[in-house]
Amino acid sequence: MTSQKLIWTGSRTDLEKLSDALTEALEPPAAAISLIKTDSSLDDDKTSWRLEAYFGDAPNLEVVSLHASDLAKPIHEELPNIDWVAHSLEGLGVVRCGRFILYGQHDADKIEPGSDDIPIRIDANVAFGTGHHPTTAGCLTLLDRFAGWAPKNVLDLGCGSAVLAIAAAKLWGRRVLASDIDEDSIDIAKENAALNGVGDKLEAIVADGFNDPAFKHCAFDFVFANILAGPLAELAPGMAERVAKNGRVMLAGLMAEQEKGVMEAYEASGFRQINRLDHETWPVLLLVRQ
Repeated sequence: MTSQKLIWTGSRTDLEKLSDALTEALEPPAAAISLIKTDSSLDDDKTSWRLEAYFGDAPNLEVVSLHASDLAKPIHEELPNIDWVAHSLEGLGVVRCGRFILYGQHDADKIEPGSDDIPIRIDANVAFGTGHHPTTAGCLTLLDRFAGWAPKNVLDLGCGSAVLAIAAAKLWGRRVLASDIDEDSIDIAKENAALNGVGDKLEAIVADGFNDPAFKHCAFDFVFANILAGPLAELAPGMAERVAKNGRVMLAGLMAEQEKGVMEAYEASGFRQINRLDHETWPVLLLVRQ
């Protein structure tokens, strides 16, 4: 439950950066974030967007202002005691990424998938990954290009709500291992897998990076790692040990200005870039282990 709400308006790029800061750099982080387009312009960075951040306790406004220095002063509201995590996601709508269609329970009546579409239902919860953030949407868009290739061993490292693991299980009909450092995320990942009819294809475990016996004898053909630039770079040597020769790794969560450093770490560990989904702020990289 939350009791405080801050609202900013501005460009999508500026508000996405602030959103990341409020959930990843602020302590304690925002309990929920909602980023909403407020007009019909086709150019995301020339139109108006609104960021709504919900907090359980009054946030440190001095710290918040450091992350929002390029934006106007936010509107600050006191809120009644309701489930604002669920409420904040109700306005996000349906997301299409190639054949993948992500939606919440509140949008179920809007879903009319075609014969090749892959619907994924992700309801409001506290785990990262609804498909609305460019990193998750970018991974799904790039994944859509691999329908004809079915790897045997798949890992979603830092799975959050397990959107990517569920997408892979549905696309390839394979078992997927999903891991996260957060126990709540693993519980939610299991719930989401069952909700999407792939509970028997998803194994979810609590693990910090590759530090778990479950990884000891694994040689993955495909790995998703949608986390942050620092951990991605640190994981490069371990990734080389756990990914089979000619196996693929999809990296996301890094910002464009961090791409060079992350790529240097993976090239030093024997990886080569073979594809890239371009985004002004959040590129997605596809690498192969040589």
